[in-house]
Amino acid sequence: MRLLEYKGKEILAKYGVIVPKGIVVSNVGDIDKSSLKYPVFVKAQVPFAGRAKMGLVKRASNKDEAKQVASEYLGKVIQDFEVRKVLLEEGVDVVKEYYVSVTIDRSSRTFIILASPEGGVDIEEIARTSPEKIYRARIHPFEGLRDYTVNAINRFMGFTGDLASRFASLLRIMYNVFEAYDAELVEINPLALTRDGNFVALDVKIMIDDNALYRHGDISVEEEGDLTREELEARKYGFHYVELPGYVGVVGNGAGLTMATMDLVKEFKGEPADFLDVGGGASRDIVKAALTLLLKDERIKGIVLNIFGGITRGDEVAYGVVEAFKEIGASKPLAIRLKGTNEEEGRRILAPLGVKIYETAEEAIGELMKNLQGGGR
Repeated sequence: MRLLEYKGKEILAKYGVIVPKGIVVSNVGDIDKSSLKYPVFVKAQVPFAGRAKMGLVKRASNKDEAKQVASEYLGKVIQDFEVRKVLLEEGVDVVKEYYVSVTIDRSSRTFIILASPEGGVDIEEIARTSPEKIYRARIHPFEGLRDYTVNAINRFMGFTGDLASRFASLLRIMYNVFEAYDAELVEINPLALTRDGNFVALDVKIMIDDNALYRHGDISVEEEGDLTREELEARKYGFHYVELPGYVGVVGNGAGLTMATMDLVKEFKGEPADFLDVGGGASRDIVKAALTLLLKDERIKGIVLNIFGGITRGDEVAYGVVEAFKEIGASKPLAIRLKGTNEEEGRRILAPLGVKIYETAEEAIGELMKNLQGGGR
């Protein structure tokens, strides 16, 4: 999970990294309560890069301008993510910008620190145009960050004296945060050197292993993470949903069955629009919520529901489908494969809808794709 910028800065600041003075607001009225010195930069809190190019970072000369920009951002939906918070920050007197990160090098099974005297651009761009400007220091997890590694990075970056000492402290803090938060990435880009000789984190990216989130009670996935509106809805009902760039909705019960269903969609020349696993023992409410989410998605042209009932009951699944259709309507082609516990009862419940129930997933997906392709989607 990628944390929003403001939360990443909160964490680093707690450990001693200098960040610009700022406030986070979720409604425009909160700006009136702030004591920030203008001008400020108003930054939409979204979990992806390239905000400035998308017009999501703007300079505001006074409070009225800041409120106007914040009102433009809040509630805006960008790449399926609703802007729920805005960060306002005072400007910083920058002399030079750098890049530094701690991440995982899976090929060597080590951690790695990347550092470059060229900050403010994507590390991928630096690697493509000037690979010699990136220092790569691999760190064995059992050994940790050693002084000789820090010294080598300082020499590469050209830091001596007080700057070397301050940068060394920054590196150790970033590495400590990386370990303490089970992170996959801790990145500062750009890292600003100011006229008073301090390093200031102008932008921060922290990505945490989803499987470790239960160990970090200070992080709210809903408030501070990268969940889209649909993913928030899925989390509320307790099913697993991941958006994909296709047009065929996929619902299954169990991760393996759902992934196999996605593979079959590809086999029949379709493109999955999602991974949606309602899980074992899914109730009618969960099935209804899952199907409703896909029926409302304008990207999706047809849906396949692949249920193999063990703990999951066919009648509960059927009732969920009926209730979703009552609420949204049969607005899209739906192909259902329903086998297992209470299968016959489920078929009886679904019969009035006129939806065909298939014996195999191959039959269901094959007919659905013929329907979509014949309709010239």
